[in-house]
Amino acid sequence: MSPPLKPPIKPQLALTRKELPRGEEWAYEQKLDGFRAIVFVDGKSAYIQSRGGKDLTRYFPELSFAPGRYVLDGELVIRDSEGNLEFDALQQRIHPAESRIVLLSKEIPADYVAFDLLAEEGEALLDAPLGDRRARLEALAKRTGVELSRLSADPDQAEEWLRRTEGTIAKQLDAPYIPGKRKGMAKVKREREIDCVVLGWRPGKEEGTVGSLILGLYDGEQLRPVGHISGFSAAAKKAMPAMLAPLETGESGTAEPSRWTGGRDLDWVALRPELVIEVGYDHAAARRIRHGARFRRFRDDKDPKECTFDLLDEG
Repeated sequence: MSPPLKPPIKPQLALTRKELPRGEEWAYEQKLDGFRAIVFVDGKSAYIQSRGGKDLTRYFPELSFAPGRYVLDGELVIRDSEGNLEFDALQQRIHPAESRIVLLSKEIPADYVAFDLLAEEGEALLDAPLGDRRARLEALAKRTGVELSRLSADPDQAEEWLRRTEGTIAKQLDAPYIPGKRKGMAKVKREREIDCVVLGWRPGKEEGTVGSLILGLYDGEQLRPVGHISGFSAAAKKAMPAMLAPLETGESGTAEPSRWTGGRDLDWVALRPELVIEVGYDHAAARRIRHGARFRRFRDDKDPKECTFDLLDEG
């Protein structure tokens, strides 16, 4: 008997909203800071698929799933000793060397948190409403021991997650699972603000334009990179090189390479630490702004020395 669903499957996605949707048809989950992953279990074998359809199985040999025939949607996470999620540690797990993968699987093991059931035995469940899929997932978890996300119908709990974590996912209990579509789910993130020093700029794809600005904060007397901001209008990208030219030092900075940037050129044009910018951001971890920041305004009234790491909210 062949499995009812085969990889790759595009995960169902969420629309971004500024406020939590409310009503009896909604339930809520904490937004987890990990890797979205769909797991296909067929007998004693398991295949872990990334959000983009790639095979992640070899990178997480410590994960095991009870034998059966089912397909899970969920999140790969790594937790510290206090249970906090560590996305940077998760990134380290994507390594080309088998020996390194084995070592990391023991030093910083990952967990899998399931929040949806897409198939069980010979039955695909995509057309079933989330409420039914969740009930079957909870029954499966009792038999297999798979870890489940916490799903709550209480909007006050959702607001609490929104205040103290990266955000909240709202899900319609009567919605089917539509692969690749932003239907039946809403993502709400807490918007935070911070003033940063502009350390430098990175060229855009079009010659003579700015692609992104490099942001920094003071750690004592040391100014350290904390993230970047991009997404400027075409007119702003063309105008900024002339605006930034008087601040250029003639030197360059560089970002630390990662497995996610590949061979991309990460050098930037260094600037004197005189320009302050106010940005909005959703989440910070390991002293870095995650997912990029959003431009608010330039702060001519702000002393760059006032832009310090203690103002970065990682809660």
